[in-house]
Amino acid sequence: MGAVRRGWRLLLPIVALTQVLPAAVLSLFVLAVDSSARWEAELASDTAVLPAAFWADMSALLGVLFGGTLVFLLVQCVGWAAGTWVIARQAAGQPTDLGTALRYGLRRALGLWGWSLVFELLILVGFCFCFLPGIYAMFALAMAGPVYLFERSDPIGRSHRMLRNRPGLVLGRVALVLLAVIGVSLAASMVESVAVLPLGAAPLETPGTAVAAVLTIAVTALLALPAHLAQLVGLVVAYAEQRAHEGPVNSAQLAAELG
Repeated sequence: MGAVRRGWRLLLPIVALTQVLPAAVLSLFVLAVDSSARWEAELASDTAVLPAAFWADMSALLGVLFGGTLVFLLVQCVGWAAGTWVIARQAAGQPTDLGTALRYGLRRALGLWGWSLVFELLILVGFCFCFLPGIYAMFALAMAGPVYLFERSDPIGRSHRMLRNRPGLVLGRVALVLLAVIGVSLAASMVESVAVLPLGAAPLETPGTAVAAVLTIAVTALLALPAHLAQLVGLVVAYAEQRAHEGPVNSAQLAAELG
């Protein structure tokens, strides 16, 4: 909570710009190419034939989801790096400002993005083989992002060793973060689904429903802001606690390691 009290004036705009806004934009793009409502209507009248332009529509939807997610993750990495910089420097009593934080985030984002793709792939493979390996991978890689930002080497192995060396501490901290993130995200997603439903199968085709859809997505994206903030602060604080248990370390040293 100390990190939030010290840094909310900077962390909130960072999270809004790099997490909330990209999520809202991605949701709008998906809504624009999502033809599932039309498919359902056509299948209701004739289940023996695929809806018109089904494969083209499906390809467009998958392309937007895949490409948009990659771009979204890159922008997220800018925010994670910028937010980590703010948290570490404020804990050390050093000056911070939004512009410098975002410039730092841009400088470190590409490397963090590359590693994040590896982390996500490992977790996905774990879930594909069986549910439990995916869950284990989530906890084993939870510290990998902060490890990369602070230590710049072996984020996967180092994060896994942190879990093995202090399983109770890591599991407890990460579980709290995951519960907060999943709970708030699911609630925001449910609100969005229910709110968009009355707007019809193609809400962006008329000005009135388009404005309503944009406002709905913007509001529900803002509802997810606490989840993004909890993830950022929770994982950075958990990493700092791990470092403190490993040996003498202070806030100034951690801030210096970020560069």
